Amino acid sequence: MKNPDLLKEVIPTESELKEIIVNFVGNTIQPEEEEITVEQIIEVFAEQFPEFLLAVAEENWINGYTHALNDVKYAQDSKNGTEEIHKE
Repeated sequence: MKNPDLLKEVIPTESELKEIIVNFVGNTIQPEEEEITVEQIIEVFAEQFPEFLLAVAEENWINGYTHALNDVKYAQDSKNGTEEIHKE
């Protein structure tokens, strides 16, 4: 699943880190336009720094899975009339 709006979003260089990344990606892929998108940054990171993207993906997967388990528990508690507030 892809979020086409996010992937095509042009990245402004409003911080030093963003400027470094945008310039690096621009120099690496040399696009026809001067604008660099999130999708282009992801492609370069996937090629040159996959460990970073893997760590982010794993963390997002774990958080999503944990949230789903909490939702199941909440639904079961609601069905059984034993609603509790789950904070995580």
